[in-house]
Amino acid sequence: MSIFEGAGVALITPFKEGGEINYKKLEELVEEQIAGGTDSIIVCGTTGESATLTHDEHIREIQFVCKVVNGRIPVVAGTGSNCTSTAVYLSQCAQEAGADGLLLVSPYYNKSTQKGLKAHFTEIAKSVKLPILLYNVPSRTGVNIEPETIVDLCKSVDNIVGVKEASGNFSAIAKIASLSRGWVDIYSGNDDQTVPILSLGGKGVISVLSNIAPRQVHDMCAAYFAGKTEESLRLQLKAVPLIEALFCEVNPIPVKEALNMMGKEAGPYRKPLVAMDPANKERLRREMEAYGLL
Repeated sequence: MSIFEGAGVALITPFKEGGEINYKKLEELVEEQIAGGTDSIIVCGTTGESATLTHDEHIREIQFVCKVVNGRIPVVAGTGSNCTSTAVYLSQCAQEAGADGLLLVSPYYNKSTQKGLKAHFTEIAKSVKLPILLYNVPSRTGVNIEPETIVDLCKSVDNIVGVKEASGNFSAIAKIASLSRGWVDIYSGNDDQTVPILSLGGKGVISVLSNIAPRQVHDMCAAYFAGKTEESLRLQLKAVPLIEALFCEVNPIPVKEALNMMGKEAGPYRKPLVAMDPANKERLRREMEAYGLL
C-alpha cells in the first residue's frame, strides 16, 4: 500500500528574523495545508531548507509536525544525507517521532556509484521499519539513481517502496514503470510534470506549488484519479506560468517570497540563500495575481 496518493506538499520551514524556526507559523502552515486538502506533509526536504538545519532542529521539526498533524494525513520525513550513518540516525529519530514514511535523497557531493547507492539505501532501510521513498534529483546532488537501481532496491528491500522522481527524464521514469510493472510507487518531483507522470502510473506529486495552492494541486490529482483527465490537464496547464515563476530562482527562494506576499510570514532564508532579484519578484507577483492568489 502506498504511503499516500495525490498531492503531498514539500513544506517550507518558516524562520524568524533572527534565524530560528518559527514554530507558531509552522503550525499555521500545516493546518492550512490540511484544510486545503493536501494528502501528505513532506517535512525537512529541500524546500524545507534541510541542508542548513542542525540535527537537533531537523529532529525537532519532524517531531513538531508529527504532533500537529496527529495522524490526520501521512507525514513523510526527509532524512537523507551524504553520510550513511547520519541518515540512519535521522531516520531512526523520525520513526520514533511518529513519521509515516521517509524520503531519502541520493548522497550529494561525495556522490556514489550505483553499487554504493544500493549499499547506502539498504543500510538505512534496514535500520527502520518505515516505508521509504528514494529521492532522485541529480540537478541538486550530482548523481542519478538509475531506473534499474530504483527497481532493484524496491524489489530486494521490503520497506523501500518508491521514488520521488525529479530528474525530468520521462524516458527514465517510463522505464521505472515498465521494469516494475507498476509496483514501484512513482511521485513527480516537478510541479510542471505532475499529470504526465500520473499518466505513467504515478501515485501523485511532492509539490512546491502546494505551499501556496494546496487545493488546486490536490484537485489536479483527484480529477485524474477520478477519470476526469481533461480537467486534470486543464489544471496542470493553467499552473505552468506560475510554476515557472516559482522556479525562476533556486527553490525555495520564490515560494517563500510568494508566501510572504500572501501574508503567511514564511520569514527569511538561511544563507547562502538570499532575497529574490526585484525583477523576478515582480514576475512572481504578476503570475500569482493571474492565478488568483493575490
